[in-house]
Amino acid sequence: CRGSMAPRELSVAWTILLNAGAWLVIHLGVSYFSSMLPLSWFDPEGWLYRCRRWERGGRVYDRVVRIRAWKRLLPDGAALFRTGFRKRRMTGRSPEYCRAFVKETCRAELCHWLVFALVPLFFVWNPWHVALLMVPYAVAANLPCIVAQRYNRPRLAALAERGRS
Repeated sequence: CRGSMAPRELSVAWTILLNAGAWLVIHLGVSYFSSMLPLSWFDPEGWLYRCRRWERGGRVYDRVVRIRAWKRLLPDGAALFRTGFRKRRMTGRSPEYCRAFVKETCRAELCHWLVFALVPLFFVWNPWHVALLMVPYAVAANLPCIVAQRYNRPRLAALAERGRS
């Protein structure tokens, strides 16, 4: 019907392209935004970041998901930005460096939670059954990174405390 205001459905190819582009913009945008936040805003003892009793100092992640076997395969998004703090390898052992690293794990965790929180945007232009497919992608792309930060943080905090004594 001419002049109809009903939205047109995108072809499968355009839907895939739009979703892939949206994910790229979201990942890069949130990463850049997060990298600009002052490190002082990140408190490892804050509600989101503190280690829960059930995590057993991060050991639960090795027991349940064998994180040590695969965490080295995760990308380090910090390499994309000049101000990024690379977390693939420790480049220092001082208490100051370890405390900064602990806060950077908080920054990285927040970044991945924010990306995950943006999944509802995909319901704006996708049919609901396509938008639902974005949920497993978001989980697969972000949960391993969140787990890695939660696994590393208590170990790094202990290292910082040892150096302080």
